[in-house]
Amino acid sequence: MIKKAENIIVGISIGDLNGIGSEVVLKTFEDSRMLELCTPVIFANVKTISFVRKSFESTAMLHGIDRLDQMVVGKINVLNVWREGFDINFGTNDETVGKYAIKSFVASTKALKEGLIDVLVTAPINKYNIQSEEFKFPGHTDYLDKELEGNALMLMVQDDLRVGLLTDHIPVNEVAKHLTESLITQKIDTIKKTLIQDFSINKPKIAVLGLNPHAGDGGVIGKEEEEILKPTIKKIFDKGTLVFGPFPADGFFGSNQYEKYDAILATYHDQGLIPFKTLSFGKGVNYTAGLNKIRTSPDHGTAYEIAGKNMADFNSFKEAVYLAIDVFHSRNQYESISRNPMKIREKQEEKKY
Repeated sequence: MIKKAENIIVGISIGDLNGIGSEVVLKTFEDSRMLELCTPVIFANVKTISFVRKSFESTAMLHGIDRLDQMVVGKINVLNVWREGFDINFGTNDETVGKYAIKSFVASTKALKEGLIDVLVTAPINKYNIQSEEFKFPGHTDYLDKELEGNALMLMVQDDLRVGLLTDHIPVNEVAKHLTESLITQKIDTIKKTLIQDFSINKPKIAVLGLNPHAGDGGVIGKEEEEILKPTIKKIFDKGTLVFGPFPADGFFGSNQYEKYDAILATYHDQGLIPFKTLSFGKGVNYTAGLNKIRTSPDHGTAYEIAGKNMADFNSFKEAVYLAIDVFHSRNQYESISRNPMKIREKQEEKKY
């Protein structure tokens, strides 16, 4: 059954309540047109979110529920994940607030896993104050990789610009030893699959960036390109995947080469994120590719420095909601076509004319 747009259930983990997450969530859904696109469910507590709403004089109307079967289409539903109250002090790092951020995230992930929500959009957390005996993960992606089927890959998306990461939250001095043929092959396979099923690109072209300056300059400035990246890329290309590189990262973005590819695979976090955030104009989205469920998030953090000041730009969060819905539709269409060979032939015939 194809869902009507407004019936797509978007679960939202509230993130760090001392940051800007709750502000961008409420600002996104103040626009009633958003409720024609989906039914949001915020995993938190209605009294807590009402406090935030009043502090910003938000016009968002909340509907508190105790069970997901009580959600109402056309309303901003808030599922009561906890009952007790606690202090919210915008702009401060607080372990108690971090604990509730994880309560929201774990509950929303469970609902996603069980199919009670269709997609998950996560507001920003503080990676420091979430750590505990029960939660020992660097962030959202690592936990989702453990809980959901597949191999998680961080893919930053803004329109046709898509930047994935070979390695993400590891120290720079450990990147080289993580670059193995197995990892590179896995990440390229994941990007190819997500471009086909989630972005409806039939023959995706993927670029891989080099690790070293000038992509190693033929081995003069590092051996990783010659010894690992080039042979692995060639092996994958020879099997039919349109993958190219490794390219020197600076010239690749500076000369607009990135526009020729459907996705770019960076070797480490800042190599991919710095150009992406520069080019995405505050509308970038972090998409967790490679999993059997759909999760997106804005491309920014808690922004304590502006939290509580009604200054947060909500465009990245809104784009995260849009992308989650788009991927939901694309994946459903892909699965429907895959189950029906006649539809594949029909689409091939359409392309001839």
